[in-house]
Amino acid sequence: MERKIRLAMIMGSDREGRFCDTVARWVEKQISRRDEFSLDVIDPLELSLPSRLTQTDSPEVEEYRNRIRKADAFVVVTPEYNHGYSATLKTMIDHADEEWYAKPVAFVSYGGISGGLRAVEQLRLVFAELHAVTIRDTVSFHFAWEQFDADGEPVQGEIVEEAMTILLDRLLWWAKALLKAREAEPYMQERA
Repeated sequence: MERKIRLAMIMGSDREGRFCDTVARWVEKQISRRDEFSLDVIDPLELSLPSRLTQTDSPEVEEYRNRIRKADAFVVVTPEYNHGYSATLKTMIDHADEEWYAKPVAFVSYGGISGGLRAVEQLRLVFAELHAVTIRDTVSFHFAWEQFDADGEPVQGEIVEEAMTILLDRLLWWAKALLKAREAEPYMQERA
């Protein structure tokens, strides 16, 4: 029997009053319906990562890097702030390095008219530099605050659930393929 894919969901906002909680709760519910995944929710509000990168990692940074290292795949829940992703998310990404290598990353975005897709396009460039594989399919919530009811459920539930199913199916395929590849032969790191 194959082991479960260790999936880390990264919440990309730490703003006071953030809408990320609503979107992330829905994403977590969708993932929990799948037997193939074990989930680790990484919330910047529960981390103590310094904003400055240093030569020596603190115990908090080491613990965070360990969580990234253990993950087989990632779902990043990202807002769009000023046509981009948040500084908090960039800090979280930058505090790890080879821990991202040869692993798949999927995106669920939210925002105003663009639904966070401008943030996703920028994140694709960042993760490519980290040797990660980004999944083409995304789930995006345009004018997000209008897309969820008072109970935190999407008003177009069937449509976004179908999109999330596709995203998770493809993420699972990539996670299995890259896990097998990493087990067969470690991913080559850059030479100094």
